[in-house]
Amino acid sequence: MRDQEEQSLKEAKESEKRATEEAGRLAKKQERRKSDLAREEAIGKALKARKAKGSEKRATEEAGRLAKEQVRRKDLFAREQTIAEAQEERKLKAKKRPPE
Repeated sequence: MRDQEEQSLKEAKESEKRATEEAGRLAKKQERRKSDLAREEAIGKALKARKAKGSEKRATEEAGRLAKEQVRRKDLFAREQTIAEAQEERKLKAKKRPPE
């Protein structure tokens, strides 16, 4: 009878020990999940911030590129206009010269 009681006590202690260990494992697992989710969230936020910064940089670069293009076009137009005016002036001078 005493052996049965000792066996029961031993089984109860082992069962309690397993329950405690299982609770510890579950707590660690839950903490790990929580940590993983926090890490993923931080990575997501960082990625979102990088994308926003990249978009802002591209928008700034595009605005600069468009401004340079506009200046280049105005410069080209001014040069073409100067050339056209010079040609017109030469034509007028040629018409005013008496034929030789």
